[in-house]
Amino acid sequence: MARDRGLDLMEISPTAQPPVCKICDYGKFKYEKKKKEQVAKKKQTVIKVKEVQLRPQTEEHDLEYKFKNVRQFLLDGDKAKITIMFRGREITYVDQGFKIMKQLSELVKDIAVVEATPKLEGKKLIMVLAPAAKKPGGGKSESAVKPAEKSPIKAVGGGSSES
Repeated sequence: MARDRGLDLMEISPTAQPPVCKICDYGKFKYEKKKKEQVAKKKQTVIKVKEVQLRPQTEEHDLEYKFKNVRQFLLDGDKAKITIMFRGREITYVDQGFKIMKQLSELVKDIAVVEATPKLEGKKLIMVLAPAAKKPGGGKSESAVKPAEKSPIKAVGGGSSES
C-alpha cells in the first residue's frame, strides 16, 4: 500500500503483536521532528548564576551599590551568588558577614528566595539567591530598582577609625 501511494512504511512499535506500522512520508516526518526540537530549544530558559563579592569591611554606599546589582540580576531572572571573603585576621568578623547576608536577604525577599543559606566554606561566606516564581499575568516590574528615601542599609563595617 505504501509503494502504491509513493510513501514510506515506518515501524512504530516493533515489539507489539502484531508489529505496528504507519504509512507516511519519512522525509517530511524527519523535517517536522527537527522543527519541533528547534521550537522546544528556543522556549527553554537558561538560568545564569551571577556572583557578587564583598568583604566584611565594605562600606555602606558600596553595599547599596552591590545590593542594587543583586536586585537587578534577580529581576532579570538570574540567580545571584553572594560571597563575602575574609582575608587574614578578618575571619574573626564572621558575625558581620552573617549580618550583611541577613540584610541582603531582607532587602530582596519580595523578589527572591534564599536557595542556599549563608554557609562558611573556608574563608568565604556564601549564599545563593534565586528569583521568586513570577506571578501570572506579570512581566517585568515597572521599576527594576526603587529609589530609597532613606538608606535601608545599616553600617556593619568594623574598619571605622572610632576608638
